[in-house]
Amino acid sequence: MKYFLVAGEASGDLHGSNLMAALKEQDTNAEFCFLGGDLMQAQGGRLVKHYREMAFMGFIPVLLNLRTILRNMKMCNEEIIRFQPDVLILIDYPGFNLKVAKYIKTHTEIPVYYYISPKVWAWKEYRVKSFKKYVDEMLSILPFEVNFYKKHNYRIHYVGNPVVDAVANFREENKDDTRDKFISENKLENKPLIALLAGSRQQEIKDNLPAMLESIEKFTGYQPVIAGAPAIEAGYYKKYIGDKPCKIIFGQTYRLLEYAEAALVTSGTATLETALFRVPQVVCYETPIPHVVYWVFKNLLHTKYISLVNLIADKAVVQELFAKFFSIGAIRNETDRLLNDNSYRNKMLSEYDEIINILGKPGASGHAAKIIIEKLKKGK
Repeated sequence: MKYFLVAGEASGDLHGSNLMAALKEQDTNAEFCFLGGDLMQAQGGRLVKHYREMAFMGFIPVLLNLRTILRNMKMCNEEIIRFQPDVLILIDYPGFNLKVAKYIKTHTEIPVYYYISPKVWAWKEYRVKSFKKYVDEMLSILPFEVNFYKKHNYRIHYVGNPVVDAVANFREENKDDTRDKFISENKLENKPLIALLAGSRQQEIKDNLPAMLESIEKFTGYQPVIAGAPAIEAGYYKKYIGDKPCKIIFGQTYRLLEYAEAALVTSGTATLETALFRVPQVVCYETPIPHVVYWVFKNLLHTKYISLVNLIADKAVVQELFAKFFSIGAIRNETDRLLNDNSYRNKMLSEYDEIINILGKPGASGHAAKIIIEKLKKGK
């Protein structure tokens, strides 16, 4: 069968490539055309446009590049119609993808599937109306989204979570690794490790890393280690580290989490990864005008939590020190509990186990591919 995929950012490229690999395993005649990146291109098929030419985030960048975005959208629609796929698979990236879904559903008979739902349960809930009109199947990677969409009488399949797959694959590929080897290779001190995951963007690092570093200065029996983000150079981190005894390592976040005693984490997928490695954590996220941001969060967003860990558990498993709750003292106190209060640590680890059970076993891409192929075969 023929598959057209649209991924507009790096995470979509990763998830799209894994889905393409799974589709090839189950459909030996699979043929691909896509908007995506290097990882998707490595799976074969024709890359129409790289996501680097599409990734405009925020109101001002979108406004300044509106003509380019509209040109990309027109080109995408034309390529889909030219390719005549058996299915169009859209991956997250809602501002672009929902408009593509509307055009294709209005002008063709091509079925439209969505893999990885946009976070409409947090804000822009009105977009569910567009899904119901223009998307035939929703393939979700977050279990709590099932009840959200069922509330709207919309069909949805939970296929598992790719982060579960990534952690399982890492552990299988690194089963002979040891803590001593990790310490030696990275020239670390032989002390218990505190992992610092300060975000993937420069602004997040600027906002969060200085407070993280200051908050753990008193824990001299531990060694803090920063998990370097792929797109950030070491020199940028060093501006904030100064003369503090803190190492940066790149490309080894999972190894660091495997051996860390605790973690300070800026919200995002990293909170879930940390939980899957069963590392006690505190979520740290500084914001501008914190009291205003917290008011917006409480009154305008439709979610109780900012971290995936708490969202999946539907309760406060980890402390979220963001907006008005973010401070050096609060981070220090919470880190002290994570390191020294055994009952507190063990309760968090037990609740991690519940989350791991909720997420289910590895195989998200395979499950998604199976549903897509079976649904398409039934429709023929």
